[in-house]
Amino acid sequence: MTEEKSVGRLHVITDEVLQDRFSHVELAAAAAAGGADVIQYREKRPVSTKEMMRVAVLMSLACREFGTTLLIDDRVDVAAAVGATAVHLGREDLPPDIARQILGSDAIIGGTANSVEEAVKVAKQPIDYLGVGPVFGTTSKGERAAPMLGLERFAEICEAVDKPVIGIGSISVDRVGDVLDAGAHGVAVLSAVVCQEDPQTSCREFADEIKRVLT
Repeated sequence: MTEEKSVGRLHVITDEVLQDRFSHVELAAAAAAGGADVIQYREKRPVSTKEMMRVAVLMSLACREFGTTLLIDDRVDVAAAVGATAVHLGREDLPPDIARQILGSDAIIGGTANSVEEAVKVAKQPIDYLGVGPVFGTTSKGERAAPMLGLERFAEICEAVDKPVIGIGSISVDRVGDVLDAGAHGVAVLSAVVCQEDPQTSCREFADEIKRVLT
């Protein structure tokens, strides 16, 4: 597997629905300080594009201090407007080829998959990595959640594609090694960082564990 761009090992997804103690911006700053490679701004509430742009700019400033990549979930228009260099696209979002036309060849574009068949199909598109899950299930998407994969099926997906795979879905620190051993390039986490009392410390635990496993 050849990694053409640095898509990062540790992705932290921000959220203001599952928790309301911290803002997207505060979470971005904490996770960046805690060693996250990528901060994914995910906003599923019906907020205005103008508000998303405002938040994204502030998150970008928080990330910049630590050299962390700000990735915008779903919204290619917001990424383009604020100069973000990375987006993650779901099944209902803009096709990767159109996103690539808008954001350019240097942008990092992620795709989504929940099966070998879907992963192979998406990997043929102009993306840089695949977000695959939920590996161990998920509590953040409710009834919209895809079926749990489990490590065996997750490993099959990693083997079937030639793009870096970022595993997601109820990944705790003690499961990081299993996910990486199954073929993942890295992991994406939400609740295990942003819903904790000290997101920065929780993020650092993931960063340290990834480093330990890969050393």
